[in-house]
Amino acid sequence: MAKFLGLWRFNPMAPMPTDPIEAAKMFEMMFAAMDNLIKTGEVQEFGFFPDGTSGYTISSGGSKGQLRGSFSFYPFVGIEVHEIVPYETGKEVLRGVMKAQAEAMKR
Repeated sequence: MAKFLGLWRFNPMAPMPTDPIEAAKMFEMMFAAMDNLIKTGEVQEFGFFPDGTSGYTISSGGSKGQLRGSFSFYPFVGIEVHEIVPYETGKEVLRGVMKAQAEAMKR
């Protein structure tokens, strides 16, 4: 199963409620959605950055689930998603590429 790093940021162009009560309701809905993603295991970790407008997620699954999860918070939050390649896998791939390049240079 693939692992992903999501970097999220509130969208300043989104139609955020200006009434504090309505804004609180909207945030409670987003908190409930994230609580559900954590409860189901789709998101393993969620955090805020100290700037108060952005943060991160660590999640697992497939690209279809990542797209669904990211779009669930649109247009209020934009999410940049990166697949994480585990160290051992990356090391194996890089060694293979370097070996292939070295072999190609011998010819």
